Amino acid sequence: MTMLFSGGAVIDGDGNRLDGYAVLVAEERIERVAPLAEFEGFAGKVVDTTGQTLLPGLVDCHVHLMLGGEGDPGSAADKMTPSALVMRALRFAQTSLKAGVTGLRDCGGRDHLEFGVRDACNRGEQLGPTIRAAGRMICMTGGHGNRYGRVADGVDDVVKAVREQVHAGCDLIKIMATGGVMTPGVNPEDAHYSPEEIAAGIKEGHRFHKHSASHAQGTAGILNAVRGGVDSIEHGIFMDDACIEEMIAAGTTLVPTLAAVDNIVRMKDHGIPPHAVEKAVRCHIAHKASVKAFYEAGGKIAMGTDAGTPYNKHGENPRELSLMADLGMDPMDIITFSTRNGHQLMRNEARGLVKQGYFADLLLVDGDPLADIQKVADTANHRMVVKNGIVVH
Repeated sequence: MTMLFSGGAVIDGDGNRLDGYAVLVAEERIERVAPLAEFEGFAGKVVDTTGQTLLPGLVDCHVHLMLGGEGDPGSAADKMTPSALVMRALRFAQTSLKAGVTGLRDCGGRDHLEFGVRDACNRGEQLGPTIRAAGRMICMTGGHGNRYGRVADGVDDVVKAVREQVHAGCDLIKIMATGGVMTPGVNPEDAHYSPEEIAAGIKEGHRFHKHSASHAQGTAGILNAVRGGVDSIEHGIFMDDACIEEMIAAGTTLVPTLAAVDNIVRMKDHGIPPHAVEKAVRCHIAHKASVKAFYEAGGKIAMGTDAGTPYNKHGENPRELSLMADLGMDPMDIITFSTRNGHQLMRNEARGLVKQGYFADLLLVDGDPLADIQKVADTANHRMVVKNGIVVH
């Protein structure tokens, strides 16, 4: 289908607002972005965007399609059959797409079941976002994520665990550098893998052209992952000045997932395990302060939510933009973090910008999100979602 979006503003995802421009979509790609006058006499389908803003579709760089956002998501998933989990994961992916999320990254699944959803969506057999998936997250004995992860100890076993994920068909390697909130009996501040173990896992993934993400909340574990060459730090709750300086120097991306801790604290009286509530409350203020400091220092950020964790629902992903704004982030920066930067992190070529030759993954919203980020963060203000040139919502 050929469509011309004209009449309103365009935010290209690269830090630019274009007024008086139109965007021509032909089949699955953007054919042209140019001043309105250059499309005079266009006889095809016209989408009048007057009073609205067209921007790239959003990217969520940290979700768990196998988890449903219940108060205790792991226990709820344990009661489901593999086939039911797969069908639910597809629904979650489609729900996120309808909320304007045209790309997402699954940062730890269950027995590679999510790969079937990824493949069906990426091949166009099912409606869904562009998905990248880590497979089984790699953790130490007793470490965060051991309920579903690949437990590996020692350099050789970590390398073997990485190779298993590569063999299964992963897009990235997810390695757990610290304890976490949801796993009982572990401390988010504690480093788990040794520097040698985590560096070996990251290096092996890179050898097979897989980018790497590290769950890293405590200071020492963050530094271990950064010094090991990790591509992204997930959460970054207890970053200090040294973490921030080394991450910026190395070009490491932060995926903050502010919604994860925020939702647990907000819904702490609604069936969330007590150990998780206690740790989330302890982490909440530090998390916001660390992310704010990283942003103000000029660090690279990509949006992520940890959707699937308690009361962190698939389809509510855009709320993360509101939480970033609460920390004082500039709306244009937030949009860049939630579009271009996410696709760059996931190694998705020709996605994440409103630019000639790029895939037509687009979100049309009411009003001006640079004046009010809620125009993007609140799905009530969304008017159209386009994926690969097809209107999907």
